[in-house]
Amino acid sequence: MKEDNVFVRKSFAFAIKIVKASRLLVEHKKEYVLSKQLLRSGTAVGALIREAQNAESKSDFVHKLSIAQKECDETLYWLDLLKETNYLNNEEYLSLRNEAEELLKMLRSSILTTKKNHLNKQQL
Repeated sequence: MKEDNVFVRKSFAFAIKIVKASRLLVEHKKEYVLSKQLLRSGTAVGALIREAQNAESKSDFVHKLSIAQKECDETLYWLDLLKETNYLNNEEYLSLRNEAEELLKMLRSSILTTKKNHLNKQQL
């Protein structure tokens, strides 16, 4: 992946929104624990995608994207919890959730495609 990659851009833009949401949770809702969990998992997604750019092998690439996938799914959990406990309103929640779901689909697709291509090369 290159830095001009849509995947990298989307994950970085998502991380920025997560940082802002976390800041608002702390400053306006005085919520400190869940906001830190959201911040950690939500920003890890983009960091792991960037880290995958420098993977040492296809297996390493898939491994890093797999961890990003787990972090993205965890982010969805924290978003759901924050919504159900009324820390996020419906608009804030849906905006972040939709982006997280899009990233999760992209991650799953990239992982499956890379595995399939790697397997096909091994069979040749």
